[in-house]
Amino acid sequence: MPKVKQITVTCENRPGTLASLANILGKSKVNILAFNASSAGAMGYVQLIVDNVARAEKALRGKGFACYEETVIHLTLPNRPGALATYAGRLATKDINIGAGYQTTVEGSDKASIVLAVSRPAAAAKIR
Repeated sequence: MPKVKQITVTCENRPGTLASLANILGKSKVNILAFNASSAGAMGYVQLIVDNVARAEKALRGKGFACYEETVIHLTLPNRPGALATYAGRLATKDINIGAGYQTTVEGSDKASIVLAVSRPAAAAKIR
């Protein structure tokens, strides 16, 4: 499972913000592979896995967005009951904490795509 860079963008919590971010990246020829958006009051953040981190950061900063990157793990699990519990349990037995995560799949698919921010990405990347 690959370790990847995730970009977190701080932004306003208002209509059109996600569209604006996606437009900036699209015009910069950066493909979004995964994203998670959240907010607290007037502020929000968008976490992005993209195909070109350097180009994405340059484009976003050029438009006034603050962003930072961190290493996360991006893996595929079976799309079945208990798969996440099994994997999270394996991380726990190695004393690896999950600080944040998101997952998606398409109904009927046999695989789910998972992104996890963990305390020890290099160690977590070795766990199957």
